[in-house]
Amino acid sequence: MRRQARTAAIMTVNATPRRCAPPATERLTLRELGVDDADFMLELLNDAAFLANIGDRGVRTLDDARAYIVNGPMASYEKHGFGFWCVVERSSGARTGICGLARRETLDAVDIGFAFLPPFRARGYGFESASAVMRLALEELGLRRIVAITSPGNTASAALLERLGLRFERMVQVRDDEDAIRLFAWNAPAHEPGVDSPGASPQTSTSSTSGV
Repeated sequence: MRRQARTAAIMTVNATPRRCAPPATERLTLRELGVDDADFMLELLNDAAFLANIGDRGVRTLDDARAYIVNGPMASYEKHGFGFWCVVERSSGARTGICGLARRETLDAVDIGFAFLPPFRARGYGFESASAVMRLALEELGLRRIVAITSPGNTASAALLERLGLRFERMVQVRDDEDAIRLFAWNAPAHEPGVDSPGASPQTSTSSTSGV
């Protein structure tokens, strides 16, 4: 009986994912989102590029934004150990956008996404933060497949995803009330785990949004 109880305790501990420490880069720090970021998320989720390329999340007030953070990123941190993180500019402390990982029931693998406010686009922040997240996904989480989704017309994000090492696979339907979108994927080489890691040095890009 004691042995069974010990086994059950171990299974309970192992069932809780280890919470990932968000990565950092030379210019950026990633951190968890909290309810104090409601003003920032309200602005980001209603940005014209976000609405056009990702979709309308129905967030119109600070209370909506707090609920979105609690039920989205914060819930993901608890359930999966990762989620979308706030991307902070080291030099100014400004909240520039979000970048991170999500586990969606409609996709067959963890997906990477990003979105940035207009003043912080075309600085290479999307590629820089996403490269760090990709390294975390491979080296710390040991993922063998990573996907990303983007709208058909979002060519800038598609180009950024390709620089990260992802390749277009097919069109998918993620939400019943939205049109089909493009699915990109990176798959670990079959011959040897942990090689050919995607990502390279930061490059300037006008891309601002992908799959948040």
